[in-house]
Amino acid sequence: MARKTSRTDKPADLTERIVDAALTLAATRPWQEVRLSDIAAEADVSLADLRERFDGKLDILAAFSRRIDREVLERLDPDLAQEPVRERLFDVLMARFDALQPYRAAVASIVRSFEARPGDLLMWNRVAVRSMVWMLEAAGIDTSSRLGAIGAQGMVGVYGRTLRVWLTDDDPGMARTMVELDRRLTEGGRWMRRIERLCSLAEAFGRLRKARRSRFRGRREGYGEPDAEMAGSGI
Repeated sequence: MARKTSRTDKPADLTERIVDAALTLAATRPWQEVRLSDIAAEADVSLADLRERFDGKLDILAAFSRRIDREVLERLDPDLAQEPVRERLFDVLMARFDALQPYRAAVASIVRSFEARPGDLLMWNRVAVRSMVWMLEAAGIDTSSRLGAIGAQGMVGVYGRTLRVWLTDDDPGMARTMVELDRRLTEGGRWMRRIERLCSLAEAFGRLRKARRSRFRGRREGYGEPDAEMAGSGI
């Protein structure tokens, strides 16, 4: 029987224990078959304590994603700032795959579950974008602009496709993963350059429209307000 959570348990420790329990179960069975009550039992906490900290299974996975974010950010090499942007991004994402290595079986189970349940994958996208924002910032890439938001979503695609190769990459050096990530970053770079050109064109068009509206208002003000007769009903 699961013990009740002790009052001396620290919230952070309890959260990590629940995340670890969820990952342990995911590594041994399909993630979609793992119930919240199973996670509570594995973590040796009550359902009430589980509910106090998490809204559901997706929320637990979001906590796991934040754990990986933190590990990557803590491992950042200070010399990384001297590298070109693309190399910085490559190194940051490879560090993420390295941090995921102990959880490969659990991640594989979770990915298969998402593939079977597209709705869950759609909800997960928001979490994935947040993580990629932090990865881009770690690589020294500004994410505060509109292009930054687009770039974060694009990186979700780059990372997700590379993740599938990583799941079957048995090489300790992750050679296949590195090749795939390099290829995806090259494709992503071309895609972002096209987006930048489109955004530049859209901004230029917007400035042109604004200037035309301004000139039109100036001409109307020069003519003054139409009198009542000139502004008749048109009948």
